[in-house]
Amino acid sequence: MIPFSVLDLSIITRGAGPREAFRNTIDFAKLAENLGFHRYWLAEHHSMPGIASAATAILIGQVAGATTRIRVGSGGIMLPNHSPLVVAEQFGTLETLFPGRIDLGLGRAPGADQRTARALRRDPSAPDRFPEDVVELLHYFEPMAAEDTHLIRAIPGMGLRVPVWILGSSLFSAVLAAQLGLPYAFASHFAPAQMEEAIALYRSRFEPSERCARPHVMLTVNVIAADEEADGKRLATSLYQYFMALRRGRPIAFPPPVNNILSLWSVEEQALLEQTLAYTFSGSRESVTGQLRHFLERHKPDELMVAVPIHDQDSRKRSLEITARIKADVGA
Repeated sequence: MIPFSVLDLSIITRGAGPREAFRNTIDFAKLAENLGFHRYWLAEHHSMPGIASAATAILIGQVAGATTRIRVGSGGIMLPNHSPLVVAEQFGTLETLFPGRIDLGLGRAPGADQRTARALRRDPSAPDRFPEDVVELLHYFEPMAAEDTHLIRAIPGMGLRVPVWILGSSLFSAVLAAQLGLPYAFASHFAPAQMEEAIALYRSRFEPSERCARPHVMLTVNVIAADEEADGKRLATSLYQYFMALRRGRPIAFPPPVNNILSLWSVEEQALLEQTLAYTFSGSRESVTGQLRHFLERHKPDELMVAVPIHDQDSRKRSLEITARIKADVGA
């Protein structure tokens, strides 16, 4: 049985704010733990009206403190925005506070538009240094001899060996994860175009390491499940509205669902959405089970991570409950 996990952006819904988003995240994480999900990851984004997880490490600490067993981590930390030493210290602190429960997923995108990236003081050449920065970060988690007083140390962090993942949506990330012998998480929930090629490349080029003995792939999909087929399809319209606003360069708070979604954009835009969100599985338990079973049988991930982008918290929780049952249905 493969593990099922949860990806959360701490959604800010229309008419609400970050305080409500954080309360909903804690509530959702507790439910995920009670339902037996394996990991709960939060993602770094900046200057996004619909996402509250900008200070990702802080929010990870809050989620870990409100739960007791589920692994909590980043999906991911955008490393070019940060010093590797600072990230090692932050996640060393989290691992010290919550031993054996912290994951560090790393990406190289800005998690923002270019103006916001500049406001973050992001070095334009930082993405090119991503492989070197990952290696430097991994080094800070290694133990050091007492006599190595000349070396820079991450305190806390040194010797903790926090599990590190490479996140991505491209062949570059797949090759890097394979070369470093690290587990790989692919963002198929919003960038599916190169998924199959990236997985094949990662698996074929994987070099075993002390951190990961064999290739380990986690794929992410959107799951929007409801008791009735029509309700699940309607709930999914929130995600489509949100993504189209992003594509148009006008990000918004996460909107409520609508009845006539096709009236909101052109045929060309609809085709783009269907391509971008191809791995969005919505509808009833029965229909989503079929969609997920086909996905798992075809791509054979080692783990599955589900994003649950739903406007209403009660409907979102119900979707997660149904997803837990679907996990049993598909034998995962």
